[in-house]
Amino acid sequence: MKADTMQEHARARATELPGADLVQPFGPDWDVFKVRGKAFMLTTEITGEPIVVLKAAPEDAKALREQHDDITPGYHMNKKHWITVHPGGDLSAPLVDDLVTESYLLVVEGLPHVRRPVDPTTFGRHER
Repeated sequence: MKADTMQEHARARATELPGADLVQPFGPDWDVFKVRGKAFMLTTEITGEPIVVLKAAPEDAKALREQHDDITPGYHMNKKHWITVHPGGDLSAPLVDDLVTESYLLVVEGLPHVRRPVDPTTFGRHER
């Protein structure tokens, strides 16, 4: 997926998710997408390329890094729980959608039940 396309695609998916907010707490070079105040996706070009940083379950993060050269440990984040998605490789739009959605759901799962905008056990399971 091309650089700008990948980042724009990830942003578009993030904005579709219930309760998602875009903030720039680190300045204009970082877009941070949060759900109920908790970050689930960051985008920036500060590294010289447009990257997307996403939360991932540790075992999924490891498998994704092993399967895709364009997925590396999370830039400036906990390397066990976050991944960085780089443009230009073999990553498909549906995979980027899934990675953004899974990151969102991981964060939602950690929220108290009354603060969850969706039920993470059923959200998106009937889509596609």
